[in-house]
Order: sequence, then C-alpha cells, then structure tokens
Amino acid sequence: MTSTFDYLSVALFELTQPMMLFHVVWATVLGIFVGSLPGLTATMGVALLTTLTYGLERDAAILVLICMYVGAIYGGSRSAILLNIPGTPASAATSLDGYPLAMAGKAKQAMTLATLGSALGTIVGIVLLVLIAPPLAAFALKFGAQEFFWLAVFGIIISGQLTSNGNALKGHIAGFLGLAVAMIGSEGIHAHVRFDFGFQPLSGGIGLIPAMVGVFGFAEVLTTIASRAGVITETTEKARKGPSNVFKLLSYRYTIFRSGVIGTVVGILPGVGEDIGAWASYAAARARSKERELFGKGSEEGLIAAETGNSAVVPGSLIPAITLAVPGSAASAVLIAALFIHGVRPGPMIMIDQPGFIYTVAIMLLLATVAILVFGVTLTPVFVSVLKIPNHYLMPIVFTLCVIGPYAISQRLFDVWVMVAFGILGFILRQMKYPMPPLVLGIILGTLLDKSLRRGLIISDGDILPFFTRPISAFFVVLVLLVVFGGLFRRRKQRFQEE
Repeated sequence: MTSTFDYLSVALFELTQPMMLFHVVWATVLGIFVGSLPGLTATMGVALLTTLTYGLERDAAILVLICMYVGAIYGGSRSAILLNIPGTPASAATSLDGYPLAMAGKAKQAMTLATLGSALGTIVGIVLLVLIAPPLAAFALKFGAQEFFWLAVFGIIISGQLTSNGNALKGHIAGFLGLAVAMIGSEGIHAHVRFDFGFQPLSGGIGLIPAMVGVFGFAEVLTTIASRAGVITETTEKARKGPSNVFKLLSYRYTIFRSGVIGTVVGILPGVGEDIGAWASYAAARARSKERELFGKGSEEGLIAAETGNSAVVPGSLIPAITLAVPGSAASAVLIAALFIHGVRPGPMIMIDQPGFIYTVAIMLLLATVAILVFGVTLTPVFVSVLKIPNHYLMPIVFTLCVIGPYAISQRLFDVWVMVAFGILGFILRQMKYPMPPLVLGIILGTLLDKSLRRGLIISDGDILPFFTRPISAFFVVLVLLVVFGGLFRRRKQRFQEE
C-alpha cells in the first residue's frame, strides 16, 4: 500500500523537473506583481490565468494557478507596507503595522518579516492540508444527497454571514442570487431546459469563468473608472536599510502557529476568504499580546500575525475545495473550475480516483512558498517602480484580458457578453455594498444544491423528513440555524447599541 511519504516523494520528483520549476518561477513572480498592484486581486489573477492554461498539461496548469494564487496573496503586502495601499483585500490588516514600520525607516525589515510570516503561514496550512484532507474525504464518503444539500446551504449562509461587513442580509441575498443564476439552463438529472426565456444560448447555462471574470475583473475596471483613481504615489520617506532580525520570529513562534491554525480554519469555511483570515489572526494576536499598545502603530507581531493568517488561508481553502468540491475562498472557486477543465473531479471520490492528487497539491504549495521566499525581498526595487503605473494604463490591459479569457475557452461571443453583463451587475452590487464571494459561491454550489435536493426527494419517494432526521443532515441543519439566528441576534444587538 502506497504511503503518504511515497506520494509526496513522487510528487516532489515530478514537480522539480526543469520545465515545472520554470512555471513556478514565472507564475509566482507574476502573482506577486498582480497582488502588489491595487485593484488586481488574487481571484482576478487566477481567473484570468485559468483561461490561458487550457493548452497546458494538467499538473503544469494547476501548478501555475496555485503559484499565482500564493504569489498574489503574498504580493498584496508589498504595496501595503511601502505605500499604505493594500494590493489585495487580504493585505488590509498588513498595512496597519507594515506602513508605520516603513515610515520609521524599517521597510526592509517589515518586508522580510512579512515574507517569512507568509511562508510560515503557508507551511502550517500545508501540514494541516496533508493531515486533514484525506480523512475529510473519507468521512465525506458517508454523505448522501441530503447531506450535500445542507452542505451547499451552509456554504451560502456562512459565506454571506462572514463577508458582508456586518449586514448578513446582503450577503445572503448575494448568495441566493448566485443560486438563481445557477438554475439557468439544462438541469443535471433530466437535462430539462429552464429559465432560458426562449433564448437558445442560455440553454447551456451561464459559464462560471465568464461570470467570475466579469464580477471580479470587469467590475473592478468599472469601479476604478467611477472612482476616477489617479496615479499611485510613493511615500516621500525613503526606507533606510536595517537588520532583517530573522531570529525575532522565534519570540513570536506562538503567534505564528496560532495565526497559521486560525487562517487554515478560516480557509476551510466555505467562501470566507483571506481577508477574514488576516483580521481574525490579527485580532487574536492583539488580544494575547504583551505589547498590544503598539498594534496599529508599527507592531512587528501584528504584521507577522496578519501575513501568517492570510497566507494560511490558501492551503486551508483547498481542503474543502478538493475533498468536497466546495470552495473555501473566491480564488479556490476558480481553481475548482480549472480542475474540472483539466480532468480532475474534486469531491469525496478524489482519494479513490486519484489518491496522490492531494499530496501533489501540497508539493505545489511548497514550491510556491519557496519562490516567494526567494523573490519576495530581492525584487523590492522593481515592485516600487511597478507600483507607479497609473490606473489609466493598467485598466485597459485588465479589460483586454477580461475579453480574451472567456472567449478563448469556448470560442463563443456569447460568453463575452456574459462577462460584460456580470461585470455591470457586479459593479452595481458593489456600489450597494453587496459582497461578491457569496454570489460566485452561489453559482458554484447551485448545481450541487439542485441535484442533491431532487435526488434526495427521489430516493425518499417525495418524503422530506430524511433531510432533517439523518444524523449528518441534522447536524448541518443545527449549524445553519445557529449561524442565521446568531447573525440576527448580533444585528439586533448592534442596532440597539446604535440607538
């Protein structure tokens, strides 16, 4: 019987071939640049790059996307520290202490600590991925149609709850809007066409990639135009060279471990994302710190906690994505689509059909981590110059990629119009403060929810009781009710305090 060590050894050998290492280098560096440029998110980078990996071999394509993901989440810290402008939402917590450190002449030290924190956070997540994913996949084999239905409902509810900035109703509305979009086209059991309104191109449904590129890419272009964002300016104070103080990390080892675990757990929650992982880790570090008065004013511990937390979400989000086909973040949602494109079917059967795949992903994450360690600090001068690119030069390039990407996959002009429509929809929803991850998660989970509901009713001959009486289903029902009523209670308490 093949052991975990054997799977990891084979994956390491296959992924350290020269061409694979070349993919690691360029994809990670590109990801760092994408993450460091404000307005270009990790999700957008992965979505756009997915459309360009169609001709690559399976492992090479997935390796490229994972390196883009890891590099972009890390890259957001560059602009957060140097310019106080988070490159990605995940780096907002990083700017609280990173920029004050840079202004105090410790930019190099801050970037070194951020780099090491990101690497260690990813490594903690990788270890937990290897430990948790196989038994989770084995446990998921006990899931029936009823359990998968409630899993999909729970994913939508928890995503809307945690990404809606205090207004859970908007998060839930966005999630169920995504579910409604997923109902368009041929249903999965009898291939009956629904909600096409007599328009033949809709009979095939709405493609995930065009919708996602529109919501995260074209919507960002429209938002930038509407905000009339100008040239990004560099801080007037120059960072003085200082010692890296790598050994300082030893004094923050508990913070690093705690933040890594928190980030991984947050990543496992469907659709939550790296920004929540960063803030949760930052809050936990501040609550237990002996120097909490420094947080927000240049705390090295706060910087390390934020970067460790957001990076640990990356492998954490891949745990449910691979074993349950439920994305832990918006970027991992794109990765699920890419896996299907390249012949991998994530879900409970992954450990039976492709038992070594989880370990291959772990090695991919490890190689990406080594790459950010190598390029993180060495390319700092280049980052500073690239950050000066005005948005009126950058956004046309993003728009061009938004058009080329969806068309390249299907060769259908209809998908370009889908991208435009969802870009406009995403822009309008953003202006109204609706979160986007629940919308995308709803599109992804819509098929699973629809099939599971109708399949469960067919098995039970129309009886709805098994959805509530089966043990695992009952557990998910309780979870959903706790999340919903807990959110209502917090909202009511918040309104009472405001009054």
